Amino acid sequence: MYSKILLCFDGSREGRLALREGARIAQMTGAEVILLAVVETGAGNALAQGADAGALAHQQADFEETLDEGHQRLSAMGLAPEVRMEFGDPVVTITSVATETEADLVVVGHHQQGLWTRWMSRSVAAGLGDALKCSLLLAQKDIEDSELFATIEEV
Repeated sequence: MYSKILLCFDGSREGRLALREGARIAQMTGAEVILLAVVETGAGNALAQGADAGALAHQQADFEETLDEGHQRLSAMGLAPEVRMEFGDPVVTITSVATETEADLVVVGHHQQGLWTRWMSRSVAAGLGDALKCSLLLAQKDIEDSELFATIEEV
């Protein structure tokens, strides 16, 4: 069904749910996994960071730790992910990496937003839905450890 899964991971609760759900799908399908973190470098992010170059370096270090955490979690689940950190707009970057790696499934966490926030900012999920040429999973299911670490035959 899926041969290459792009797991987008930002270390948030929603990102962890996406990591677990995507990992379970990879276990069940035997798919290769690409673990991706996107450091947003858009104008809004620069303003929020005070346009300080040091802030971007700090953010990059945080994402390196996040990717290391994700890699450790996936390895513990028996997967050997390719790990990537990219910079730019999340929708453009995720779409580009999905195309480049020929991913047939992209898994992202679903961040709940209020009506005002959704109206003021563009939804990454909606942008990805419009841009991707492969399937998109907005992960929200909480998968128990017993299910993650079970063998395929046990499930």
